[in-house]
Amino acid sequence: MKHIARKRFGQNFLHDQQIVNRIISRFNPQPGEFILEIGPGLGALTWPLLEQIDELHAIELDRDLVARFEADPRTKGHLFLHQQDALTFDFSTLTDSQRKLRIIGNLPYNISTPLLFHLLEFAPCIQDMMFMLQKEVVQRITAGPGGKNYGRLSVMLQAQCTIEKILDVSPGAFTPAPKVDSAVVQLRPHATPVIDTSDSENFARLVKSSFAQRRKTLRNNLKGFLIEEQIIEAGVDPSARAETLSLENFAALAKKIN
Repeated sequence: MKHIARKRFGQNFLHDQQIVNRIISRFNPQPGEFILEIGPGLGALTWPLLEQIDELHAIELDRDLVARFEADPRTKGHLFLHQQDALTFDFSTLTDSQRKLRIIGNLPYNISTPLLFHLLEFAPCIQDMMFMLQKEVVQRITAGPGGKNYGRLSVMLQAQCTIEKILDVSPGAFTPAPKVDSAVVQLRPHATPVIDTSDSENFARLVKSSFAQRRKTLRNNLKGFLIEEQIIEAGVDPSARAETLSLENFAALAKKIN
């Protein structure tokens, strides 16, 4: 039975087999690994994964798509479905002491940014993540200081992960075709922190406030967090804008919060 893509779920189904092959080859799933797919959709990545591993977990919100997989005899004992919203899913419930999660997915573009922030909460139990995202989001994730794409998402993800863009994907690789270009990115949580974010709550609050109004200086955006003298003590110019700061600058500022 044909499934009609639902706009409210942000469904754009990958169908280009060359792209699928490149993603699976780069992800390189191995038997015995704990692999989770977010948004399996019509199975473009699911079936190739199951050709290489015996057990795959998947989170899918659309009940009709869950029912399609459950009705397929090939999934019995191999595909374990979680009919839930990935934005509220507790990923730590899937891990054990022996294996960290490997996560893959063609993420719905309408929830990709909040989902990435949600996944950061579970970074200690994740080995790596490979996602299809809107190309603009990948540009923001990988951006360095000084550019218009560098922002809160860049800082928060780079503080916790090594990030590598894998390939660009055109709209024609999907059904229905999205109105934007896409890209595949791989994220690997750091085994050893690259900066001191031991007070993760203050670090997150400070980064969010620093970029709250991009055209304003840190002196203005950080009112209520830090006084000008504290910003200077952290080795940062109070008249600077957040987009010019390095990860180390943000870490130094976060340490000054009382």
